[in-house]
Amino acid sequence: MAIRNVLKMGDPVLNKKSKTVTDFNERLHTLLDDMAETMYAEDGVGLAAPQVGILRRVLVVDIGEGLIELINPAIIESTGEQTDIEGCLSVQDFVGKVTRPQYVKIQAQNRYGQSLVIEAEDFLARAFCHEIDHLEGILFVERVEKGEK
Repeated sequence: MAIRNVLKMGDPVLNKKSKTVTDFNERLHTLLDDMAETMYAEDGVGLAAPQVGILRRVLVVDIGEGLIELINPAIIESTGEQTDIEGCLSVQDFVGKVTRPQYVKIQAQNRYGQSLVIEAEDFLARAFCHEIDHLEGILFVERVEKGEK
């Protein structure tokens, strides 16, 4: 495992859409392991592959309840609303209020390509939405409520 460099806002890679993962191989496993190590080293709760320069639909999240790895995640259901402060490892020295769904249901794959459905509420739902945005080339600063920047 290795700690990877986290790209910062302004890097054009962060504004590009990620590609679907089709090869569930050792290279993917290394990426997932490196992303987890990087996230923990940076004291983050989530990290998406574009943040380490890889335009693939891969993310890791750990809000203190254990590591979750999602490949090709898609939100298939969302309800409610929550507004809270967000920050990002790719955006230094800035936080802002963002409204996200209170609940999400996500369809994804694990590191071996097996399908899974995961439900999340509150902070975990927020973390998933934030990281999935990265896969679409969207930084949280684009979602910060008016007057909060």
